[in-house]
Order: sequence, then structure tokens, then C-alpha cells
Amino acid sequence: MAGYLIKDTTREERQKIVEESLGNISANCDGCMAGLAEMYQDYIDGKKEIREINMEFNARYARGDMDRGESRSCGYAYGAE
Repeated sequence: MAGYLIKDTTREERQKIVEESLGNISANCDGCMAGLAEMYQDYIDGKKEIREINMEFNARYARGDMDRGESRSCGYAYGAE
């Protein structure tokens, strides 16, 4: 594989990049991994580069949008059953 850019990868390679980067996304051991995997779906589908997704996420965090429910956060509440 030449790189991580959409133009340099196939959909299958991008899926593998995300899975390997996030770890075992199917286990959902802490309740957040599914939300993270969903966050990178546009990269897997070839719509946005990883850099764009990370920049959007970081911009919402810096503006304080994370507390308004507008984020791509998984919404997992620690201690909730």
C-alpha cells in the first residue's frame, strides 16, 4: 500500500487501516469503539480523508460543542448500566 490517502487505497485497505488503528472494534469492550468506527466511515467510503475527519472532531472539541451533543462521541456514560 502506497499510503493512507483515499487516492492511494482501496475501500478494503481503508477499512483495515481503521480497524487496525482503533483495535478490536467488534468487541465494543468499553462502549465507545462502535462510535469511533462510525466516525471514520466517511474515510472508509472514500468521502473524506482521515485528516479532515480529525480536524472536524478537534474543531468541535475546541469550540466546546462536545457538551452540546453535536459531536460524534459515542455517548457512553461511565457507570451507567
